[in-house]
Amino acid sequence: MSSRSQAIADILTRAIIEHRLVPGCKLGERELAEIFDVSRIVVRQALIRLADDGLAQIERNRGAFVARPGMQEALEIYDALTLVEQGVAAQLSDRLGPAGWAELRQHVERQRQAIAAGNDGLADVLGQEFHTIFVRLSRNKVMQDIHAQLVRRTTLLRSLVTADFDYCNLIDDHSRVIDLLEKGRLKQAMELIDTHHRSVVRGYIMDRQVFPELSPREALEPYLEPKAGEALRTRRETAQKSNGEAAKHRHSHTSK
Repeated sequence: MSSRSQAIADILTRAIIEHRLVPGCKLGERELAEIFDVSRIVVRQALIRLADDGLAQIERNRGAFVARPGMQEALEIYDALTLVEQGVAAQLSDRLGPAGWAELRQHVERQRQAIAAGNDGLADVLGQEFHTIFVRLSRNKVMQDIHAQLVRRTTLLRSLVTADFDYCNLIDDHSRVIDLLEKGRLKQAMELIDTHHRSVVRGYIMDRQVFPELSPREALEPYLEPKAGEALRTRRETAQKSNGEAAKHRHSHTSK
C-alpha cells in the first residue's frame, strides 16, 4: 500500500475512533477521492486496509461502509482480547520485574484518582490504556499488533452503545490481576481476565446510535491539511452556489 493510501487509512481510522464516521456510514470512493484529492485507486487501497482491520465492510456492487458490529461480534472480539491478554499474563508472571509491576500499579492509581474526581471519561480512557500497557510490557511485538487491531475494533462498539460500566469494579479487577500475577497465581489471574472482559461486553447496549451522523465531508474536514481543507470548503461553496443558480434559473424558466 502506498504511503498516501496509508495516510488516508490512518485519517479514516481516527475519524471512526473519534465517532465522526459512525457505523453504517457510506465510504464512497469517488467522494473520498475528491476530499483527499487523490485517485480512486489510492482510496480503494485505504478502504481495503480498513476492511482488513475490521473497521469497514466492502460489499459487492454497493461499495464500502463503516462496519456495524453486532453483539455476537462483540463477544468474539472480547473473547479474542481475553486470549491475547491471558497469553501475555503467562509471560508477565515469569518475566516482569519490580519496575513493570510499579508502572501498572501507578496507572491503576491514576484511574482511581479520575473516579474520585468524578471524571468517568478520563477513567474510561485510562482503563483502556491499562490493557495496552499490560500487553506492551510483554515486549512481544506480534501480540501488541494483534491486540491493537482488536482494540481498534472495540472503538466501533463504543460508537454503537450506551455503556453502563461499574468503573470501580473494573479498576478493582485491574488491581487484582496485578496482585495475582505478582504472587504467581496465574490460573486465578487468567480467570479474572476472562470475567473482566465479559463484564465489559455486558455493559454494551447495541440497539441505538448515540453519536450524531455527519457526512464524510463534514466528518473528515478537521483532519485535512489547511490547504486541503480550504480547497474542500471552496469546492463545497462553489457547488452550493451552482445549485442555487440552477434552481433560480429553473424557477425563472417556469415563471415564463
